[in-house]
Amino acid sequence: MKRRFALAVLTMATALATGCATTPEVDPMVVKMNDLDSRLERIERVLANQSLLDLAQQLQSLQTDMRALRGELEEIQHASGNVKNQQRGLYADLDQRLKALEGGLPAAEGAGDTGALPVPTGSDRMNYQAAFDLLKAGQYEKATAAFQRFLATFPDSALADNAQYWLGESFYVTRRYDEALKAFRTVVDRYPESRKLSDAWLKIGYTQYELRAWKPARDALTRVQRDYPDSSAAGEALKRLERMTSEGH
Repeated sequence: MKRRFALAVLTMATALATGCATTPEVDPMVVKMNDLDSRLERIERVLANQSLLDLAQQLQSLQTDMRALRGELEEIQHASGNVKNQQRGLYADLDQRLKALEGGLPAAEGAGDTGALPVPTGSDRMNYQAAFDLLKAGQYEKATAAFQRFLATFPDSALADNAQYWLGESFYVTRRYDEALKAFRTVVDRYPESRKLSDAWLKIGYTQYELRAWKPARDALTRVQRDYPDSSAAGEALKRLERMTSEGH
């Protein structure tokens, strides 16, 4: 009796132990949910990557547009700068040449009144100085008339070549380029021994440039470099030639 009871207890304990060690079955619904969750995560990652790609493409497009706009702005600024530099160069050149001669002649009687035209009854030097003072004062129209009167009154003066050159300058600074070109050519044609030849050829080149006659401009500027290599005009001619090259002329 005792042995049967012990066997029964042992059998029951074994059965309980075996039942506890058995792995429970996985719920199919849980498996399905886990699978859906994994797929959802993959889709979200794809969408996130696609959004980043779209943003990158949009950023690249904006950068391209910005570069294009910056290029156009630089072109506008360059064109504007060329105009301003041209204006500054025009007046700086005249001012420099005027200062170079300033004080080189004795003061003319009554020359302080720059509003008056030269008096033909005075000497050639007095008339020249009076015309020159008008030019320095920026009274270009009066200076033009004064130099023309000087050349008509004193055609054989030792100052005639200078007067002819400054007549050209008075035309040039007021943008009367055709008349300026004629005046500067008169210097080189009529006064082959003048000390103003290098300057006259330089201004012929400048004037042809303003008239957009590129080849004659280059020819004149090249001539300055070739025939007057040690002059200050040669350096100015080189600068203008380099500028023309950069501009494609």
